[in-house]
Amino acid sequence: MASGSWEEFFAVHLPPTDFEDNRSLLKEFCERHDQYGNKIVLVTSGGTTVPLEHNTVRFVDNFSAGTRGAASAEYFLEHGYAVIFMHRQKSLEPFTRNFNGQKLFDMLDLQHRGPNTTITVKPDGVFALAPALQRYQAAHAAGALLHVAFTAVSEYFWLLRAACELLARSGPRALLYLAAAVSDFYVPKDRVPTHKMQSASGPPVIQLHLVPKMLAPLVNLWVPEAYVVSFKLETDENLLIPKARAALEKYKHKMVVANMLQTRHQRVILVTPDSNQEIVLSREEVHAGIDIEGLIVSDIVRAHTAHMAGDAPPPCARSPR
Repeated sequence: MASGSWEEFFAVHLPPTDFEDNRSLLKEFCERHDQYGNKIVLVTSGGTTVPLEHNTVRFVDNFSAGTRGAASAEYFLEHGYAVIFMHRQKSLEPFTRNFNGQKLFDMLDLQHRGPNTTITVKPDGVFALAPALQRYQAAHAAGALLHVAFTAVSEYFWLLRAACELLARSGPRALLYLAAAVSDFYVPKDRVPTHKMQSASGPPVIQLHLVPKMLAPLVNLWVPEAYVVSFKLETDENLLIPKARAALEKYKHKMVVANMLQTRHQRVILVTPDSNQEIVLSREEVHAGIDIEGLIVSDIVRAHTAHMAGDAPPPCARSPR
């Protein structure tokens, strides 16, 4: 089914129950950093869900662990940005992204000494954990990192619009890094059953509608002076650059980070109206655990700096391979 307008989407889907609390957090964060003239980046991360019931048991999900967004948030902090990290609930987060599950427990020792029990970090674990912990504590001590969580696509859009409207006062100092894997399809609220669908009723017939594209109002209305970066993930190389360029032409934002599903951790192409800049990690860099996000963020920071100065964007610092 064709998509309705973005206004209709917001009219039909009510804000999440914790929306006002999150909006207050966003407002305080943006006003505080705007007061000091700080650069603020909104990093969206992880996938959105499409509930198939109001009391949700089943849902359609988008493939994303939030790796790119979580890593990128760390590098933006290193470049002096205040970071709003808008992420899928339970997806990867900055600084803890490499210590999930048993990896963290493998770094710890449990010692029983009479009535007292202590937990210590193994020497090898200290080497990995200490730098991340130090950066985490520094970011939070400076009030430079705000976490805001979403699950469903409607929750994501409500938070996105609120963040953009609050960032608008920062003008060109605002940067949007829209790395979340947002659902292309959804079930309108009035078509979603209240309770769990029952298998005894037979196979359900679910008609998905196209999600309205929010880049148009975002770029033109909500935060018109910001430097906006979107992402394009494809599985067909022949579609990658044409679709990235079509998005730039349609929505008039600044950059598309284009990547293939199979090689997204080693290769991306930064597509702007004037150029295509390829970033590729060598085999040695991949084996050394280098994050490609560090290179992506460095190039975007340079382009954003030029945007704030009103200059033409500088060329990519790393030559294509």
